[in-house]
Amino acid sequence: MKVAIRSAGLAAITGILCLAAVAQQKPPDAVPEQKPPQEQPAAQPAAGGPAVDGTPKPAAAGAVETDPAKMSANAKGPATNSDPSYVIGPEDVLAISVWNEPRLTGQVMVRPDGRISMALIGEITASGLTVSQLELAIADLLKKNDLIKTPQVTVQVAQINSKKYFIQGEVLKPGPNPLVVPTNVLEALVNAGGFKDFANTKKIEIIRSTGERFKFNYKDVIHGKHMEQNILLKPGDIIVVP
Repeated sequence: MKVAIRSAGLAAITGILCLAAVAQQKPPDAVPEQKPPQEQPAAQPAAGGPAVDGTPKPAAAGAVETDPAKMSANAKGPATNSDPSYVIGPEDVLAISVWNEPRLTGQVMVRPDGRISMALIGEITASGLTVSQLELAIADLLKKNDLIKTPQVTVQVAQINSKKYFIQGEVLKPGPNPLVVPTNVLEALVNAGGFKDFANTKKIEIIRSTGERFKFNYKDVIHGKHMEQNILLKPGDIIVVP
């Protein structure tokens, strides 16, 4: 009877010890939950560059264009003039259009003698005429020669080459310059890139095609003195910097 009691007691103690050992054991590390991979956002092209699908994207505001082809396309072309009162001169390029007559539509250059050549009409003087006067002159010739009863003529100056001034002497960029907009002597000197080291800026002279001569003292003008010397240039004027 005592042996049975001891055996039962030992069994109970052994069971308690086993339960304590199990309780002290750490549970195995949990396996992290596997999530499906997320889709990565599509790569965004640089501003102004091609999109992923090949469609060009517009450049961001303020971005500087670096594509030489686009820079060339954006460059301004030769100066033009659509003013009907503009006086045509030698070497100007004219865009002439006659409605419903393609043979008389196109560009022509005014020759040094001031004349142009046109199909069906022949030669006609253009230099010294305004754009409006040349339109009327071409229309009159078409009617007189029984070519078109009611001609509709349009003339535009596609390129201005006849209006120039010249700079000679001790400047960095001597030579002819287009006189497309009103330009005074000081502005012309700036366009010439400045003076060379030994330029005498106090004795600059402007020679006009009429024979008139004007003195220009650069140092006076830039200090606000004798501003009447800073005259507007006329076509054919020559600025001499000794």
